[in-house]
Amino acid sequence: MDLQWLNQFPLFLLVVVRVLAFFTTMPLFTYRTIPATFKVGLGVFFAFIIVFTIEPLELEMNSTYFLLIFKELLVGLSIGLLAAILIYAVQVAGMFLDIVFGFLVANVIDPQTGAQSPLLGGYLYTFALLFLIVIDGHHLILDGIYYSYEYIPVDQVFLPFGNEAVAVHILESFSTMFMIAFQMSFPIVGSLFLVDIALGMMSRAVPQMNVFVVGLPLKIFVGLPLLMISMPAFFMAVDNLFDETFSAMRTLMALLGGA
Repeated sequence: MDLQWLNQFPLFLLVVVRVLAFFTTMPLFTYRTIPATFKVGLGVFFAFIIVFTIEPLELEMNSTYFLLIFKELLVGLSIGLLAAILIYAVQVAGMFLDIVFGFLVANVIDPQTGAQSPLLGGYLYTFALLFLIVIDGHHLILDGIYYSYEYIPVDQVFLPFGNEAVAVHILESFSTMFMIAFQMSFPIVGSLFLVDIALGMMSRAVPQMNVFVVGLPLKIFVGLPLLMISMPAFFMAVDNLFDETFSAMRTLMALLGGA
């Protein structure tokens, strides 16, 4: 029995590499406030569960095994990064809103990610992550890495990154991310565009009025209630975003598996 466990240890290491690489780029687990020991412990525990669900393989520690380690690292990073790119559509929508609100000059460093983040982008992104947890979306993301072994076997050495379908799918995911971000921000951006038109007409009728001084607080005064009213539509768009994310992850896994 001990010898059998020893033979499966190389397989366990490969599973750990893919799971930890996935946790490195996956949304919700990339926050700096989550301790690294917790991430590693959860990854090892999750990998320990997955090992019992896949077909046992007896792998040798040779040059091919190191290629498998590199392949598992690429698989985990690719799937997690694709999910992160799509969910960052919320940040892009917040950036669009910051442009029309005038908040773009007040970008701050997000302590969670260490990157520069728009004010409304961080606000909406927090709501999106909470909504992801409420609908058990984080379980579906974990299911994605679990079912990746059905699409991409552990003993598959090479990944078809040179395949045209993989590049096309990644580009389509980028375009989908921007499209959903535009859908999230369009109601408020369109409404504030009407405010800009009204201010332009007022500046022509009353040249003495300083539009730049009046316009900024007016757009904030109009935009914040509009943001509150449009929150149900925002969550509908976020729900659609999560569906697109899970579908994109599944398609990418199928393409990397050679399907």
